[in-house]
Amino acid sequence: MTRRELEITDQKEIQKILDQSKVLHLGLVDDGMPYIVPMNYGYTMEDGRLTIYLHGATTGYKLDVIRSNPTCCFEMECAVQPFEGEVACQYGTAYQSLMGRGTAVLIDDVQEKQDAMTILMKTQTGKDFTFNEKLVSIVSVIRIDVTEYTAKKRPLPRALQA
Repeated sequence: MTRRELEITDQKEIQKILDQSKVLHLGLVDDGMPYIVPMNYGYTMEDGRLTIYLHGATTGYKLDVIRSNPTCCFEMECAVQPFEGEVACQYGTAYQSLMGRGTAVLIDDVQEKQDAMTILMKTQTGKDFTFNEKLVSIVSVIRIDVTEYTAKKRPLPRALQA
């Protein structure tokens, strides 16, 4: 991160970004070409260790890419607020974001898939759901074992803060 003064290191602030963001942009690489797909997600944070869960169809390009190269990156943002200025270079966007890298793992274990889907729905809705074997048999579940992440906050310029 170039601008360290914008970095967020407080775990409560990081968790707030994880809770408020609803779409994760998953970055994969297929034979040297980038591929990015927006996805809903769930997460756990235990002792600063972040694990992310995604779900989708049981077949498709994304899964083929993960099978051939599970290295991935991701980004999410929240509190996005465009602002104006007197001149063009004073326009911008305030936001909070989190980005990182890890390894995408396709989950086969039924119980782990059920747990992951429960986590995903809790993150997305704030509600508790349970899943049976039949429900998780019709989706793929991806776990991202996060190896590194950073969070950032770009606030509104002082003149625009209320």
